[in-house]
Amino acid sequence: MRIQELTKSYDRNTVVDNVSFEIHKGTVTSFIGPNGAGKSTVMGMISRLVAKDQGLISFYGKDLEKWNSKELSKHLAILTQSNQIQMKLTVEELVAFGRFPHSGGRMAKEDEEKINQAITYMELEFRNRFIDELSGGQRQRAYIAMVIAQDTEFVLLDEPTNNLDIYHATNLMKIVRRLCDELDKTVIMVLHEINYAAFYSDYICAFKEGRIAKYGTVEEVITKEVLS
Repeated sequence: MRIQELTKSYDRNTVVDNVSFEIHKGTVTSFIGPNGAGKSTVMGMISRLVAKDQGLISFYGKDLEKWNSKELSKHLAILTQSNQIQMKLTVEELVAFGRFPHSGGRMAKEDEEKINQAITYMELEFRNRFIDELSGGQRQRAYIAMVIAQDTEFVLLDEPTNNLDIYHATNLMKIVRRLCDELDKTVIMVLHEINYAAFYSDYICAFKEGRIAKYGTVEEVITKEVLS
């Protein structure tokens, strides 16, 4: 995925200003920076949840805007901050939503296998419990299982550790790392915790005032000079 000269404004206020970088396949890339730096807006444009004003997002060599939504959802999955589902669903039913781009609501044997694999991978032994009965950490694991069941190469996570205590947040970051190392996913995530970004990422894109302050490997970005 290649991002070139991405720009977004709201009411003449430029929140993303001429941003360009490349996502390397099979790696974890974290967006860091203060509130209002443009991280989540860039994530929104990469996932097509936010319309860009200018620039190009190239996905597998094709303009992201020209992808058919159903086809795109077979390659790219997004887990937003506002992922709370109000329906009375069990964990298994939630995870099954991940198969919709493939099944269209008509489950085949392959879909059931993917659902079971995702539930097993995330160790969701409470598959028959309702989502609203779970702790924050358990619920987030269920949402990650839904993304795994979707079986895409690219996984986008917008502040996945938000509202989690340090124990559950650390466990979630370990899972994110495993998605890359064991399942060969390309993970892009927005993080506020620089320590998590430094420990679990391969690449970091540091934003400031809508621009990229620094992009590179963890070793290149997490330095005293860059952070100051």
